[in-house]
Amino acid sequence: MAQAGVDAFLVTQHVDLYYFTGSMQAGYAFIPTVGDPVFYVRRSLERAVKESAVRIEPMGSLRGFRARLAGGHPAVFAGKGAGQVVVATEMDVLPAAAHARLADALGGSPGCSLTDGSALVRGVRTVKSAWEIGRIEAAASVAAEALEAALPVLKEGVAELELMARLEYEMRIRGHIGLMRTRSYNMEIVTGMLGSGEAAAVPSAFDGPAGGLGLGPALPQSASRRTVRRDEPILIDIGCCIDGYVIDQTRTAVIGALPQDLAAAYAEAERIIRHAERLMAPGTAPDAIYAASLADADAAGLADHFMGHGVNQVKFLGHGIGLEVDEWPVLARGFGQPLEPGMVLAVEPKFTFPGRGVVGIENSYLITGAGCRQLTKSPEGLIVL
Repeated sequence: MAQAGVDAFLVTQHVDLYYFTGSMQAGYAFIPTVGDPVFYVRRSLERAVKESAVRIEPMGSLRGFRARLAGGHPAVFAGKGAGQVVVATEMDVLPAAAHARLADALGGSPGCSLTDGSALVRGVRTVKSAWEIGRIEAAASVAAEALEAALPVLKEGVAELELMARLEYEMRIRGHIGLMRTRSYNMEIVTGMLGSGEAAAVPSAFDGPAGGLGLGPALPQSASRRTVRRDEPILIDIGCCIDGYVIDQTRTAVIGALPQDLAAAYAEAERIIRHAERLMAPGTAPDAIYAASLADADAAGLADHFMGHGVNQVKFLGHGIGLEVDEWPVLARGFGQPLEPGMVLAVEPKFTFPGRGVVGIENSYLITGAGCRQLTKSPEGLIVL
């Protein structure tokens, strides 16, 4: 923050509040560049006191919030005039109306000017602690156990929705919180994306290589009521969230046998992920890994189907995961900052064939000093039933 010319960070989003305080109660965490952080809580104060790792204070009214901050953090506000205290906040997720109320409440003298600190908080969260990695590994174990337990349901004629419901049940009874949090505006994930045949290849607003038909305009993605058929790809892209931390994985299944070209595309997805594994090491730029995947898909004659099809192709190979499923870094153009030990990424090479289906694989990896370590625990390879 000091390097960015910021006097303090005002944490507003519940996921970031959990990250910095250990509690997801309603309020604002004020983290000064100099001095101790304080979590100002609206409700529940009782829960926050039990959960938070930082000092808790009742927030009171928003109208009096500036005075509370100035009185509680004199090293930040002393001698400052109107707007001279620079406070960063998460403008990538803060609603415009909430921003306007905060800016009005914190203005005056001594008062604050708000600036965008999204990159600061997202950058800090890219490198995971040992505890965070342990939670992601716990989620990986649950996802693997759930997939194994649910696979007997996968038979010809079963509805996608029934299979997804069984997967969700198996994960929930093992501790999955029931949702996958995202940071992107209007992007929602329930437990992942499950689709069979042409339904998996139906495009959607979801920023991923496979959207899925879904249950209608109110949920236009993932599993539908379509029934699974023989000799078609079944994409099982699931996540699990334990103690707030997610794992992301994809496996491809078939009842019978895939058509030859789809089987070849699946084999190419495995080759691309093996190539990415060799490249994922400290010092490697994420955009270089993405460029290598594009070259691999082009060399295989599959560039038009890689990570979607036509105008619906997405422009990434993988993404950071942690408290949210769309964290930094992203294996995409424009992400040139080198990988570091402690970063966790999901890598998901997939091929989309409109009217026929989607094939691919996804694993999650921890960047280590020696390269990368796979966190996903489900067995690899095409699941043939």
